[in-house]
Amino acid sequence: MANRTEQTTIRILVSFNLPGFDQAQPSGDSRVDLDEEQIKGISQLAWRRVGTFIHLPAIATQGPIRKMVPMKPADLDTVLQKDRQKP
Repeated sequence: MANRTEQTTIRILVSFNLPGFDQAQPSGDSRVDLDEEQIKGISQLAWRRVGTFIHLPAIATQGPIRKMVPMKPADLDTVLQKDRQKP
């Protein structure tokens, strides 16, 4: 099957929590990778998401370690929704 990765940058204005982390993650711009595979056997081109990854810490945050962390799409949606509700 054909695979692709879509890379995007999201802006989160407040610190946020992710499952599996003891500390809140800093606000800022973060890179998110969406891994998808092509769905075969249908008449038009379609893709299915098979992985979501966030790069931590935020791009502008200084730190000795940077990592790419898998996350559930629902967790990313929750973080973005909470961020939009902040004044």
